[in-house]
Amino acid sequence: MHQHVTDQIIKALEVGTKPWEQPWRSAGGPIRPLRFNGEPYRGINVVMLWGASQERGFVSPYWMTFQQALELGGSVRKGERGSKVVKAGQSVFGDQDAPHQGDGEDGATVRRWLKAYTVFNSEQIDGLPERFAVKEALPGPLPERLAAADAFFANIPAKVINGGDGAFYRISTDDIHMPPLELFNDAELHAATLAHELVHWTRHPSRLDRDFGRKAFGDEGYAKEECCAELGAAFVGAILGLRPSHIEDHAAYIGSWLKVLKDDKRFIFTAAGHAQRAVDLLESYQPGAALADADGASAQEAAA
Repeated sequence: MHQHVTDQIIKALEVGTKPWEQPWRSAGGPIRPLRFNGEPYRGINVVMLWGASQERGFVSPYWMTFQQALELGGSVRKGERGSKVVKAGQSVFGDQDAPHQGDGEDGATVRRWLKAYTVFNSEQIDGLPERFAVKEALPGPLPERLAAADAFFANIPAKVINGGDGAFYRISTDDIHMPPLELFNDAELHAATLAHELVHWTRHPSRLDRDFGRKAFGDEGYAKEECCAELGAAFVGAILGLRPSHIEDHAAYIGSWLKVLKDDKRFIFTAAGHAQRAVDLLESYQPGAALADADGASAQEAAA
């Protein structure tokens, strides 16, 4: 499964397409893939389903299993091909009351697993309740979405320094530097850039303590962290109804990601899990928010 998913993403990147940008062309604007009950998918499943929607032209956000469709009174049309998602979990073997020592030693052994299953988009299913019907809808007015984004960002206790002509997060001083709004082509690009830098901000040791071994600009650790931040910004964009892309030098970034993915078939799962945890943290600062269940905390990884 790791290799299959990675191969699909590599295929998209090699033609210059980022699978996580698909939903920004759909009928309702930016969307997160949803289960039949309206619960958003998380982590790698978001990337997988955005990629499936991009490849096959789906605009509905709803996905469900064959059995779930039947229980809702629907039926998958003959000949329709499903899309894969994964469920992550863990099994404990041995003495669960003993300290975890790992395989081959006394005490409990925890083994993580990843199981694939098939879901169908609601556009592949006949007879579903009206709420699943694809309706042409435009996102809310851009000023309203930008105001909501400003409120979302303002609730996050990050130190943001406005000025200069570069956008970056500096871990040594734990602050984000942002050029003034006037230097951006538009306000959405400014918001997408700030979302990207806020995902970097979550890597600080006092927060998520995320470390891909980055030592210098452009090295493998840098590429991995940038991939994580790009995914996280896309997830934030789906929440806020704003397009996520802020990267101008697409070819250079995509080239570095391709190298990482080709070297490590599991990395996109790891990156999506880290990105999901980063977004969970940013959402936890919002009024009335509850931090996501820690079950998705290890990487395989916020795949649910």
